[in-house]
Amino acid sequence: MMRSLYSAVSGLKAHQTRMDVIGNNIANVNTVAYKSQSMTFSEVFYQTTQTASGPNAESGKGGTNAMQIGLGSSVGSISTAIATEGASERTDNPYDMAISGSAFFIVSSAGNTYFTRAGNFKPDESGALVTSSGANVMGWQVDENGEIVKDRVSPLYVSSPEFTYTDPQKTTAVSLSGNINASSKESVTTTLNFFDTLGNSYQATVTLQYQGQDGNIVSYTMADNATISKNGEKTTMTMALPDDAKFEFNALTGAPIAESMSNMTLTITDPDGTNNIQAIGTNDGSDTESTLRLDATGMKMIADKTAINPSLGIKNPTTGVLEGAGKAVGKMTAVGINESGCIVASYSNGDTKIIGQIAVTSFSNPAGLEKVGENLYSATLNSGEFDGVGEDVTSSDGKITSGVLEMSNVDLSSEFTTMITTQRGYQANSRIITVSDSMLEELINLKR
Repeated sequence: MMRSLYSAVSGLKAHQTRMDVIGNNIANVNTVAYKSQSMTFSEVFYQTTQTASGPNAESGKGGTNAMQIGLGSSVGSISTAIATEGASERTDNPYDMAISGSAFFIVSSAGNTYFTRAGNFKPDESGALVTSSGANVMGWQVDENGEIVKDRVSPLYVSSPEFTYTDPQKTTAVSLSGNINASSKESVTTTLNFFDTLGNSYQATVTLQYQGQDGNIVSYTMADNATISKNGEKTTMTMALPDDAKFEFNALTGAPIAESMSNMTLTITDPDGTNNIQAIGTNDGSDTESTLRLDATGMKMIADKTAINPSLGIKNPTTGVLEGAGKAVGKMTAVGINESGCIVASYSNGDTKIIGQIAVTSFSNPAGLEKVGENLYSATLNSGEFDGVGEDVTSSDGKITSGVLEMSNVDLSSEFTTMITTQRGYQANSRIITVSDSMLEELINLKR
């Protein structure tokens, strides 16, 4: 039989494999973070009918080249364009993530560790962050101080009982700002809000009473026994200022007299002891009395409408930090992921807390990773090993973008061009078989 028949058959098989690769690329043109593959051909064993010889000076005969007949082609390699980053697709889903750079997300399924560029994650019923196929997204946890512990990776959670709430803090200081109309000589009513150690909300209704003008000083005092409600219900507690405490303003400029208004003391009294007064404000062990600091230097008295704005805490004039504000119980309201992969929870009381960090890993030879389906890769002897800890995505050349997915890096124009050349190659090899068959037919016809 003719060797060309078998060479052509090997060519058909190799081109068929190449078409399989092209077909798979096109099938995954819209697969999240899919990395396209390409195939190269390799020639196979040659039959040598004459070896090469060198020139012979004695005989005067020159050298001759070897005579070799090739026996077809085979698949040389199927490589993955794993280093080529796909374009970004905006989804606005906070759990969709894309990595820029060369790193991979780390996931775990059935005790096995895999790697992926596809960041289309979601929380499951337990609050764990998982892939679309249910593999756990891995990262680092936080300690009791809220610090990231970069130890061996473990499954990450975006919601769990330990992260549902943040602790309340009692209020020890309040502030008043705004304006009292300079032409008004009437009483002004406003409310002061504060919290206790359990996060209960209190509201005191206070009245500032006009006391008149003495020289260039206009003064107001706070009416005694301001009523206090707790979580919207009236209590027996009352609030008052010392008898000599006054809200004083310069009648010429409308500015507050800082000496009298910068550090006032509000006294909260619980005459029958039915409330947990020790949980409120500053308490020295008393069952009937606690205090709050009051800063009213943010107020002024000019020719504009009266509008008083109470607020929690007093701003430190040196550091600018708000002190003594307190806060209610915080309930988790939202979760987001920042560029370093930190999972940040937001709470109803304004708190934010890092509850974990997504770890990534990189490989010395990422092209050596083995595809295992479902957008996952496994490490091989030629890719390099995973150390079990991972790395911060920002420690190298990348970042994580939330609300975005990496698209497939398949180039359709290139795939269709390769498809044409593959089709022609397959067609040409089939013609070799046809022509070889015709030659054999001529040989058989010699006996007629």
